[in-house]
Amino acid sequence: MTSPVIEVEDLVVRYGTATALDHVALTVRAGELVALIGPNGAGKTSLVNAIAGVLRPAAGRVERRGRVALVPEGRQMFDDLTVEDNLALGAWRRRRAKGARDTAHVYAVLPQLADLRRRRAGSLSGGQQQMVAFGRALMAEPDAIVVDELSLGLAPLVTADLAEHLRALNAERGLAVLLIEQNARLALDLCGRGYVLEAGRIRAEGGAAELAAGPDVADAYLGGRGGREGGT
Repeated sequence: MTSPVIEVEDLVVRYGTATALDHVALTVRAGELVALIGPNGAGKTSLVNAIAGVLRPAAGRVERRGRVALVPEGRQMFDDLTVEDNLALGAWRRRRAKGARDTAHVYAVLPQLADLRRRRAGSLSGGQQQMVAFGRALMAEPDAIVVDELSLGLAPLVTADLAEHLRALNAERGLAVLLIEQNARLALDLCGRGYVLEAGRIRAEGGAAELAAGPDVADAYLGGRGGREGGT
């Protein structure tokens, strides 16, 4: 079994007297695709912020072994900067390394961005911006990426294309992925393992196929075992 690149243990996050995460445990191992699904208000954003190190937990721990990069919810582009400049910002932690700002390896992985390199990020479509957000994360040469709401505001065909890029990055480069999604069918189809976060607690975990087949997940997130995907 490969070693963890992200390990969350007994994590508690509070805002005043409100508990957002209640003793959450989660592991992403090297080379894994792991899904975290749950409704709005479940605590997914708090977990992302704790993993990213921008939020101090009340208890528990988050261990990041190797480089972990974030593809944030809503893409968070610098609209007035070019695609090239947005990508280069992803290397700021490696700025002292030789060639750190060289974007060639990102264009090799995401060739669609090469033709857009001089465009301002604010002029791009949502799908193109999400591609830039992927590329910006890859500039950090990460061992794992945390993708927060891949499908948010995107058409299904665009989302499917982005999901294939994630699958390819995982297969070809061994990149570990934690995919945090409301679109449960997308996440469980893409990933090998998953967790269900509800009201700040992990309510279920296991193989993605096993979770999708379970009545609780199927009814709450997939529109029933015989139905189509529901929205949350």
